[in-house]
Amino acid sequence: MIEIRRIFTHVEQIHHEFGPVAATPLLRGAIGVVLTNPFAGRYEPNILPMMDALQAVGVDMARRLLAAMKLPAERIEGYGKGAIIGAAGELEHGALWHVPGGYAMRELLGWQGDRAAYAKGQGEEKTGQPGNALAIVPSTKKVGGPGAALDVPLTHINASYVRSHFDAIEVRVPGAPASDEIVYILAMSAGARVHARVGGLAASAISKWDGLR
Repeated sequence: MIEIRRIFTHVEQIHHEFGPVAATPLLRGAIGVVLTNPFAGRYEPNILPMMDALQAVGVDMARRLLAAMKLPAERIEGYGKGAIIGAAGELEHGALWHVPGGYAMRELLGWQGDRAAYAKGQGEEKTGQPGNALAIVPSTKKVGGPGAALDVPLTHINASYVRSHFDAIEVRVPGAPASDEIVYILAMSAGARVHARVGGLAASAISKWDGLR
């Protein structure tokens, strides 16, 4: 069911956004895997086997992205995911990435929980101890043609309300997806926006450890 054509990795350093040069540049990265959509061109009622098949893909991509960023897992502060579905597919095919992509990153960064149970609608979404990537991984998806760009949202790994980490990274894989393909994307960041200064909950003030605040 999984036929991979390409893997595309993008890592960037942001030194400033027309303000003071940051003492430490913000490092952001994204990885996209281009694979054949087995449901292209038809409506398939039962697509869940594909979600199970994507579990190993998610784990591999998360590890590849962290290696490309050349950082230890504890340095990652933000994450996000997304999907671009070729024109012969449908939006729901992108939704298959929610569990395999999101939980691959969360487990890599220290989350402890039962991913299989959650995938079946059982168990709690937010479990674990402080510092365990408790926040839900934000996501976006769309149907698009070859070279389509997707703004992948990023939020803090432990609390979605940390305003300094509200961000997005644009991802585009040249020549993909073809009409019968999907691009599944993971993204990570090593900090807040380089000139964040609009108040709100600070990362240092996370106190509830509920994935939100």
